[in-house]
Order: sequence, then C-alpha cells, then structure tokens
Amino acid sequence: TEHRATREGVALFDLTPFAKFEVTGPGSLGALQYLTANEMDRPLGSVVYTSMLNAKGGIKCDLTVTRLEADRFLVVTGGVMGLHDLHWIRSHLPNDGSVQISDMSSSWCSVGVWGPRARELMGRVCRDDLSNNGFPYLTAKQITVGDVPALALRISYVGELGWEVYAPTEQGLKLWDTLWEAGRSLGVVAAGGGAFDALRLEKGYRLWGQDIHTEFDPYEA
Repeated sequence: TEHRATREGVALFDLTPFAKFEVTGPGSLGALQYLTANEMDRPLGSVVYTSMLNAKGGIKCDLTVTRLEADRFLVVTGGVMGLHDLHWIRSHLPNDGSVQISDMSSSWCSVGVWGPRARELMGRVCRDDLSNNGFPYLTAKQITVGDVPALALRISYVGELGWEVYAPTEQGLKLWDTLWEAGRSLGVVAAGGGAFDALRLEKGYRLWGQDIHTEFDPYEA
C-alpha cells in the first residue's frame, strides 16, 4: 500500500534519522572538491549527488552535498552511516582552520514528500514557486510550509517527484501535521523503511554497504 501510494499518489516519509553536516569556512569548496568525485563548484542552491573515494578509487561514502552559500555546504547521508562518513570527512580536512564541519543531525528534522501528487500537496501549504522551471530537480531553496520556515531539496531516493523538507527539530511535529492535513483529501499515506527500500531498489538507486562499498569504484557501481 505504501509503495503503491508513493508511485501513484503521494506519501510522507520521516527522514529525520538522516545525518546532516554543515561544512563551512573559506576552504570548504576546495576541501569538498578534493574529497568528492563530482564537481562541487556549482551555483548556489545546487544539490550534488556524489561519492567520496578511498586511495584505490573504492566508494567510501555515498551522499548529497548542497551548496547553501559560497562557503557553506550541507552534507546529507544515511543515519546508519552518519558517524562513519563524518569521521572520513573530518579526518581529511585541512588542519589550518580554513574548514569546519558541524554535526547538525539533531538540530534538523526532515520529511520526504514524494509521489506524482507531491507538487499538488505542497502547493496547498506553500506559496513559493514549486513549478519545474521555478524549482528544478537537484536544486534547493528556502520555502515556508504553512508557517514553518524550511529548506527544501528537490531530490528523491524513491524515484518519484518530490522534496526533502528540512526544518528545525522543534518545528517537526507542526511540519508533519501541516503536510498531513494538506494531503488527506489526496489520499496521503505515511510510508516507512520497507517501502523506502523497495522503491529505491525498483529505481536502481544504490545503497552503500549493500550494493556499493570500497570494493567497487563508481564505474563498476
């Protein structure tokens, strides 16, 4: 039911367990360019899916990096991998004080609003431009959901239209309730980890530690 609702209608996923890090400082871009296998020097608001590789080219981390400001980046990874990825990043930053990394995981909640009717649901509680031209795939911007200020990333690990919506943890229940009420007449469901995993498998999205790890490089993956 949850799987079908996400594919055919709209579902809410509690993504709060995601690990969330802020990388800041004048050396942040250079450090992330060194650490990641993708291009980090993108326009503000860009969301980049990337690997971090070990010395042999094996995949050490698999995550997203969002450029919030010129010298401020949001790194999001799976909650289970949070400490692993944090240690890898922290241990490879320059020691000259030009880059700082802060674990913001407990400060921010996150809700995935995914499915073909996700834009319809979000449009009921958000006055910001959510159109495909106004809010393209793999971009991020500040929005307001009801009266909750939030950061929305247009990205989906389940392969359907939608957003990851981040807000201060103390606003989490209000954020969820606002989205839930807006989606009731659309048949919104609360979806869990089983649907999450099945949907990403169906899409062919990789999971670090299961489908990819240090024994594979990005081309093999």
